[in-house]
Amino acid sequence: MIIGTVREVKVDEYRVGITPGGAEVLVRAGHTVLVESGAGVGSGFSDAQYTGHGAQVLKSAKEVWEKSEMVVKVKEPLPPEWPMIGRGQAIFTYFHFAASKELTEGMAKTKAVAIAYETITDAHGQLPLLTPMSEVAGRMAVQVGAWCLERHAGGRGVLLGGVPGVMPARVVILGGGVVGTNAAKVAAGMGADVEIFDIKLERLRYLDDVMPANVHTVKSEPSAIRRAIRQADLVIGAVLVPGGRTPVLIHRDDLKEMKRGAVIVDVGVDQGGCVETSRPTTHHDPTYEVDGVMHYCVANMPGAVPWTSTQALTNATLPYVVQLAAVGWNAAASADEHLAAGVNMVDGRVTCPGVAAAHDLPLAKLKL
Repeated sequence: MIIGTVREVKVDEYRVGITPGGAEVLVRAGHTVLVESGAGVGSGFSDAQYTGHGAQVLKSAKEVWEKSEMVVKVKEPLPPEWPMIGRGQAIFTYFHFAASKELTEGMAKTKAVAIAYETITDAHGQLPLLTPMSEVAGRMAVQVGAWCLERHAGGRGVLLGGVPGVMPARVVILGGGVVGTNAAKVAAGMGADVEIFDIKLERLRYLDDVMPANVHTVKSEPSAIRRAIRQADLVIGAVLVPGGRTPVLIHRDDLKEMKRGAVIVDVGVDQGGCVETSRPTTHHDPTYEVDGVMHYCVANMPGAVPWTSTQALTNATLPYVVQLAAVGWNAAASADEHLAAGVNMVDGRVTCPGVAAAHDLPLAKLKL
């Protein structure tokens, strides 16, 4: 198979879909790997490294799109890329269709096969290709939240861990999955007073067992969330509905009850966000204020640390790329129900229930 990867065009996105080492694995398996010149520079990989590992470096993204049977990316194709996509071409990347009807309709017109990292499952019901970036985003959420709490950044001027004689910050984390767990570990390690919410008692029992004493577990209910955010200095939205839109847990009216200069970091903004007032921002312009509350809503947080993120992501994605390349997407999905769960769209028809429900679109049966 001819497999391509291109430079990401999303603002402040420096990750790349295939590393030089990954290219070598694919070439040794008999495939051709095409890389747009400069695609890996943001992650620390030169064109020479790709050619040294057997890949072919092409001058333009257009060439890569035209010649590739499958394109492996990091983020969803943006409108300038849509005209370059071929009918029946497989695209393997994060799509997050549920957060954007424009993207869903745009990709449908290309008639491509959209295979989404974020809806591939494993035997344990987990999302293996979302996990590495969720780990990065969860840890980053506390890091950026601590910065936003500084007065010059618009925050309350609160040190996350406090000092002897001064109380630490109160951190509220909505969601006890991978993002929330990693955020709680880092916030607790910095000395904050942490509350982590989840709807599943079994998950809360697990977190109660493994977390340090300054992390408290709370059953997620509207009244409990409203109580917690009134006292919070930092709120981290870490909620996920696989393939679907993130539910709104904090409404505009709730912000008026929060502390002035409190901070919200909505990690799930790329799937709509769990805060009514969330909207996607960029690393160059990451924050805005609503009713005295600072919002940090960067939709590609791991893109700020591409050296770490690219390697963490491709560690997880490469086995699936190998699987897809070996027999093609149709046969690979036929043989693996967990990979089949990643097929969100084929020939303009939505095959993912969460995406269909988010945009009130017909759900097509995936024919394999």
